Amino acid sequence: MPNYLEILRLDSLNHSQRTIESTVHCSRHTVRSVLQAAKEKQIAWPLDDDITNAELEEILFPGKYKSGCRYVEPDYPYIHRELAKPGVTMALLWEEYCRKCHEAGETPYMSTQFGDKYRRWARVTKATMRIQHKPGDAMQVDWAGDTLPVYDLVTGKQSPAYLFMAVLPCSCYTYAEVCEDMKTENWLSCHVHAFQYFGGVTRLLIPDNCKTATTANTRYETVLNRSYQELAEYYGTAIVPARVRKPQDKSAAEASVRFAQTWIIAALRERKFFSIREMNEAIAEKLEELNNRPFQRMAGTRRSAWLEEEKPYMLPLPAVPFEAAVWSVAKVPNDYLVSDGRNKYSVPYNLIGEKVDIRVTKTAVEVFYHGSRVASHRRLQTLQREPLVKLEHMPLAHQKYLTYNAEDFSRWAMSIGPMTEKVVQHFLTSGVAPEQGYKACASLKKLGERYGRERLENACGRILAYSTTPSVRNISSLLKNGQDRPAKVAEQDKPADSNRFGITRGASYFQKGGEG
Repeated sequence: MPNYLEILRLDSLNHSQRTIESTVHCSRHTVRSVLQAAKEKQIAWPLDDDITNAELEEILFPGKYKSGCRYVEPDYPYIHRELAKPGVTMALLWEEYCRKCHEAGETPYMSTQFGDKYRRWARVTKATMRIQHKPGDAMQVDWAGDTLPVYDLVTGKQSPAYLFMAVLPCSCYTYAEVCEDMKTENWLSCHVHAFQYFGGVTRLLIPDNCKTATTANTRYETVLNRSYQELAEYYGTAIVPARVRKPQDKSAAEASVRFAQTWIIAALRERKFFSIREMNEAIAEKLEELNNRPFQRMAGTRRSAWLEEEKPYMLPLPAVPFEAAVWSVAKVPNDYLVSDGRNKYSVPYNLIGEKVDIRVTKTAVEVFYHGSRVASHRRLQTLQREPLVKLEHMPLAHQKYLTYNAEDFSRWAMSIGPMTEKVVQHFLTSGVAPEQGYKACASLKKLGERYGRERLENACGRILAYSTTPSVRNISSLLKNGQDRPAKVAEQDKPADSNRFGITRGASYFQKGGEG
């Protein structure tokens, strides 16, 4: 038997055909036919270490050296193509192969031999990729370990930029993008951009165990990040995180990260970037070069494999891209305000002390309590000193306070009387701004509701009679002690008593010798 392995090895080293003939001791016709068959079968050196000459002979020249073979050789390229289709298995293809053989009156291989022979062919032709990964079935994602520096245009200070990678393991089609951090908002946005770049959605999404993907991944359960789960539900995909410390679960992403570190990060090492946008433009150019680079051991490129074998099997994109949202939990403080990390927004005051879920997008801030939305605000894009508060979220007293104004207080005082009007005007004008007197005016209104309009007018008149600087405290004391009333009315209100001194037993009791 000719040494097929040695012929292919020497040919890969660019030895002449005459040199190969003399080395392996074969005729030129044998060497020529072996090299021609290897080219037709797309078999190239190096091959796996466990490949034997007998196995290679069977693939290069099926049935040629076995006379009287009564078994029909399967169509291996056909099996390979069909296995890439969703739902197609080796068992199904073997049954179809058997049916064709029986119809033609020929003998098929048993299922074990059928599978072994195909796997041997796939191993020799480097076609194992399609066995392990179905087209459009999964998208593997990861952050690259190395970073790219971004320089400040003024100070020259550099800050790191983090490279996000997404890969379709069947075709190895790759997407890359840099972000200023690895927080949830950028993590979700990168996924949206990757789906748009691939032109579809995969059935599965395989991330690492970062906090933006999972909050817990134990032996018994996996708890997904709520924001990440929301993205998966929107696109109709399922998240299956890799096992903890098991990078082989997403080997395609790991390999693509290493490949990207060479052809993207290392290729751009001599360039200086002054913005994330500028860096992403350069990465997009390198990404096209990477996806259009020919495979070393297979025909085609990542892009051609994606177009021909994978894109038709991907799920369609929604009409509108997903809007990235970040979820968090907060306890409502006494001022009934929650934060998006920069500004504050109101929630109903009756939720003070309760835990609520906060959903933040680029344009909105939503608050949920027990699954029901209780508040919604437009998100402030710049830092504001004042919180964004809705009137219906405030207690009634706080709502009244917001409606206070000088004109309303003046009209109310005029309806009470001239003395009350003078007191109110003093409150509104004694400070630098009228708003400084609103609290005193509001307290005066409460005294009027409690003691009546007439008594309030009298109390204001009594205060103004001996002071030019009335206060709510003095007016309240007059009303409480009844000193706002005229003296005659106060005497009539006292109970009739014959003993005006208020001594119960009288003076005669205490006279000397008096009887008790």
